[in-house]
Amino acid sequence: MLSICCSTARTLEKLLRAKNVIFPSLINPSSYCCIRKLSYVNVYMKWKKDPSYDSIETIFRSPELKSLISLKNCISQAPSGCIPISDVSKRGKELGVPVKVAKFMRLYPSVFEEFVGPQYNLPWFRLTPEAIKIDVEEKAIYEDCRSDLQLRLKKLILMTREKRLPLRIIQGVQWYLGLPDGFLKNPEKNLDGSFRFVEMEDGDRALAVDCGEKMLSTLQKNLVGRGMCNGGWMEPIPFPLFPSRGLRLKTKISAWLDEFQKLPYVSPYEDFSHLNPDSDIAEKRVVGALHELLSLFVEHAAERKRLLCLKKYLGFPQKFHKAFERHPHMFYLSLKAHTCTTILKEAYNDAAAIERHPLFTLRKKYIELMTDSDRILKQRRLNKNLIYGQNADSISDINSEYRDEMAL
Repeated sequence: MLSICCSTARTLEKLLRAKNVIFPSLINPSSYCCIRKLSYVNVYMKWKKDPSYDSIETIFRSPELKSLISLKNCISQAPSGCIPISDVSKRGKELGVPVKVAKFMRLYPSVFEEFVGPQYNLPWFRLTPEAIKIDVEEKAIYEDCRSDLQLRLKKLILMTREKRLPLRIIQGVQWYLGLPDGFLKNPEKNLDGSFRFVEMEDGDRALAVDCGEKMLSTLQKNLVGRGMCNGGWMEPIPFPLFPSRGLRLKTKISAWLDEFQKLPYVSPYEDFSHLNPDSDIAEKRVVGALHELLSLFVEHAAERKRLLCLKKYLGFPQKFHKAFERHPHMFYLSLKAHTCTTILKEAYNDAAAIERHPLFTLRKKYIELMTDSDRILKQRRLNKNLIYGQNADSISDINSEYRDEMAL
């Protein structure tokens, strides 16, 4: 009799799951199956340009800033504080420099000072006093924020299915997390006892985390601090929305979004294997994980293609990037500089929601030096044109005098 009841219960459970119903499991009370009420998961949202996000320099000058800081580190780590161009001229790909290294360094005279070396008249480079000052400040921030960087890395790993992440994947996002270049090369200094190196099935070396404490997402922590939730399981937490000016959603889409906000929130640190991948609640889990991921990044933004490497490990669906397009009130997709960059709107609209990392302010100082370099190069071009114009006038005067003499 008991086996018949269990069989009937399993059959009923399958039927309810197929009908997209929200219900507690009849077989295992601790599990559940939450499915969509309104089926707008694949809806198309019209993109709307927003200049306020397209003008954030720390985001859009980030690629060249990353290359600049890598070259700066090569110089600051040299015993003499200066290097010949031959030390880095063939490391352009490794350092992420898109052009010849010497040409790149000459683009930033406010950071790199060029001089003739002691031998063979080779060009050498050293840091300017302003760059040295910021470099010292940067090293102090890394010392003070080591535990914070550990936590960011730990959270990223805990968001994965198996609580481990290949080192090559970590290296691909370490700039966004704020990790310095040699962070993983010195684990005794930079990692605590909860981290351990493991080998994955495909032979990749990975970093795993053993953590018994419960992790709360940034969204949960903010609401707990305001007394609006207790950080429990499956609470109906809405996402903070920041509509761009002039962006209007169709009535049906707005209705779907209202219901979507009322769905239970699945923390990116919780198990999600029981969710139906075609459901709205699975969509909410993906959106919550993307929100948390961008919250961990220093600029709260990233090139969309850079996030594709995390798809397999974070359990994202094949076209998870469509979530950025379906939720334009949460994410902004910028097409500036011939690339697609996703930006978390909350970080730039609510100063109290996500605390600015000290590295964000430091990178702004480097950006200011880069902008100053643009001014210096422009002034040099003007001076060069002025000198050329004066020389041309002198030659013209000489030719005029010569023609007068010949006329006499």
